[in-house]
Amino acid sequence: MGLRELKRERTRRLISDKAFELFTDHGFGRTTVEQIAAAAEVGPSTLYRYYPTKETLVLEFVEDSMFGALNWFREQPAELDLPDGLQSVIELVLDQLERNPDRVRAVYELAGQTASVSAHLAEVTWRWRNELTVELAGRLAGDSVEFTAALAAGAVMNIIEVVVQTWVDNPDGTEVKDLAHEAMGLLRGGGIPLPTVQA
Repeated sequence: MGLRELKRERTRRLISDKAFELFTDHGFGRTTVEQIAAAAEVGPSTLYRYYPTKETLVLEFVEDSMFGALNWFREQPAELDLPDGLQSVIELVLDQLERNPDRVRAVYELAGQTASVSAHLAEVTWRWRNELTVELAGRLAGDSVEFTAALAAGAVMNIIEVVVQTWVDNPDGTEVKDLAHEAMGLLRGGGIPLPTVQA
């Protein structure tokens, strides 16, 4: 990373950190873009170049974690074992989130209090699942490729969502990786009741 890129990344991170401090202290709705820019010692126009909306400021960390894992998956060779690859995707997302539990819990708290943040979080997860579906469809063979890919991507997204929500709701409970392994074990072992096909 060159000096200019390094400076941009530092500015981006500073803006995000200052925004979270203000959101935590004053609330999302009562914090203005001007206040965030002043705290980060940048102009509002500079802030908007990095983050077009306040909602993107809240979800930048989650989005980076999710799409970083997806980009890793895209870079894997065609012969990658898909179950193992998808497990790695889940673990990569959770590894990133687990490194900053206060930020993750703040995101979920803000999403629970603010409709626009909740909607933006839903959009991010929907887009991620769709992009994972496309990547999986390109790696699968046989009939109903897109259908199978969509089901697999949906299962991966559901594991991440349920595990993270459980972890957020129980800060003194099970570690996030243990929850993920339990979830995957239940799915693979038939421990989760699923609707049956009627004859």
